[in-house]
Amino acid sequence: MASQISQQYAFRAQKSLGLVSGTPDYTVVPGFAVPDVPARTYHYSADGRLYTYALPTVVRIFRAEGAQLLQELPISNVVDVKFSPRGTYVSTWERPVKLEDGSQHKNLRVFSASTGEELIAFTQKSQDGWDLQYTISESHAIRLVGPEIQVFRPAEWSKGIVDKLKVEGATSVSLSPGLNPSIAIFVAEKKGAPASIKIYGLQSLGGPPTCQKTFYKADRSQIKWNTLGTQVLLLTQTEVDNTNKSYYGETGMYLLSAAGNFDCRVTLDKEGPIHDFAWSPNSKEFGVVYGYMPAKTMLFDQRVRTLHDFGASPHNFISFNPQGRLLALAGFGNLAGKIDIFDRRTLGKVCTIDAPNTSYCDWSPDGRFLLTATLSPRLRVDNGIKIWHCTGPLVHLQQVEELYQASWRPTPIDGVPQFGANIPPAPPPSDSVRNHEAEKKPAPAKPAGAYRPPGARGLATPAIFKREDEGGAPRVPTNGTATPPRGYNRSPAPGAPANGYGTNGNSGARRHVPGAPKSPSPAPDGDKKNRKRKGKKDGEERPGADGEAPANGAEGEGRKHRDRKANGVATPPVNPIVEVEAPPVDTSALDAIAKKVRNLSKKLKAIDELKEKAKRGERLEATQLKKIDGEGEIRKELLSLGVASP
Repeated sequence: MASQISQQYAFRAQKSLGLVSGTPDYTVVPGFAVPDVPARTYHYSADGRLYTYALPTVVRIFRAEGAQLLQELPISNVVDVKFSPRGTYVSTWERPVKLEDGSQHKNLRVFSASTGEELIAFTQKSQDGWDLQYTISESHAIRLVGPEIQVFRPAEWSKGIVDKLKVEGATSVSLSPGLNPSIAIFVAEKKGAPASIKIYGLQSLGGPPTCQKTFYKADRSQIKWNTLGTQVLLLTQTEVDNTNKSYYGETGMYLLSAAGNFDCRVTLDKEGPIHDFAWSPNSKEFGVVYGYMPAKTMLFDQRVRTLHDFGASPHNFISFNPQGRLLALAGFGNLAGKIDIFDRRTLGKVCTIDAPNTSYCDWSPDGRFLLTATLSPRLRVDNGIKIWHCTGPLVHLQQVEELYQASWRPTPIDGVPQFGANIPPAPPPSDSVRNHEAEKKPAPAKPAGAYRPPGARGLATPAIFKREDEGGAPRVPTNGTATPPRGYNRSPAPGAPANGYGTNGNSGARRHVPGAPKSPSPAPDGDKKNRKRKGKKDGEERPGADGEAPANGAEGEGRKHRDRKANGVATPPVNPIVEVEAPPVDTSALDAIAKKVRNLSKKLKAIDELKEKAKRGERLEATQLKKIDGEGEIRKELLSLGVASP
């Protein structure tokens, strides 16, 4: 039964709200009534007992199992709602407004989840980090107000602030889980002063910090505690990258111990931003995805020693399942949406899941399933929920129009069955998956071929653009340093055909300009030379030759003959075209040795660029590695030509 309960999930869309049971039927939870108006948000308690959603005029609290209504809070304009860890208290946040009497609007309110009584209220302008942070036992609660951390006892809300700590420049605070809670306070870099993080024991705020560290290049931070609350990872980030290598600024990572016996910077061996990081549920290791794409993923222990390198792949997301047995590495956002599942024991890949357009991904409480969702407004098409088994198959699919929110129902780790030594097999897919497969039409396979612009489609492809297997000219092998010869030459060498098209059966023909009147073909080269010599010998001058303009009479006669040709009467040419023989090419200017030295130097330059890529951690292909291996032969060949290699 525990496994069945753990699979319940909730979703919220523009026109719907739902609670859905898990394997094997994935049906709507009996007794849950969908509200008539759109909900603004919903939330589960951390223990999974309670479920609440906020409507424009009311907040309703349910027992998650069976969807039994427990309380209705008549509060308007609630934007967000949260439970305390044990579900004893529920907090609501409204957008701050100006009151008519000029008093401050107390828009953060705390209620008893069982009685609906309002216990305390605060003024909270920003929605970022608006809720109070509770210890796991709900004995204390904290909130950051300006530079001051205020401490409350939830059992005695009426007493107000019971303790406080003032830290100038504090921008964020995080309360650790565990039985001995600590507070991590981050101070951003400002006006040349370095950023810092300080850790205090919750019971000894008046004393010195148990651990602190200062550093530069930190405008904002992300703080993650391990499950035991003994160590904290800090991700720092700047707004601007001064080296202009990243649009998102520079990032750094630090590991600190709450007891103060260990702190260090997490050194990463690839240049680029840190995309994601996560603690393992065992609190003894963590994973980091970092570097320019394809990003690198590394697993470290609690002393920042490398445990395993997963290599370079297009990933920007990492997540351990709640049991710590499986690890999901994925590439979302502008990446393809591939999810690679790894077994932590063997470090081998279990499967790869293709989940494109995913904007939310989370493990189920029993660690056997992954929920992926495409949400609005990130994407407004193909919104819906997909549930995958950890071995790869899709087991459930639900299409929802304009989906805004989706999540599993939390379940304590002791409330789900043990994972076992072997990865469990996948259950049969639900009816929704079978129906989707039946309705899906196979996409017609498009014939592969070179791209042709619209104006050239439907016409015969010139031979120079055809592949060899399509009847084109055979490919001429090259040594990689020169462009393969084309079927034509835009700048023909002296003595070459006038238009350069020597491979299409038009060798020696003059280039024809579209729209121009056709001129008769010139006589063979021998006749042209004879006529030229004869003309010179007799001292005759031909109109139009040697750049001279033809006489008016000759021009008129030529026009008369062209008119006759246009009327279908063929006449001999009036002015035969005489082409002057070009001077021979001086081949002595082309030094074969100099050419070879230049080509070898180009190869060495390309090898140096490949070496630089390898130093930056980029993966090289086999052909590129082979090119690097040939560096010695190239340098020997340069020495044999009498040139010192650079």
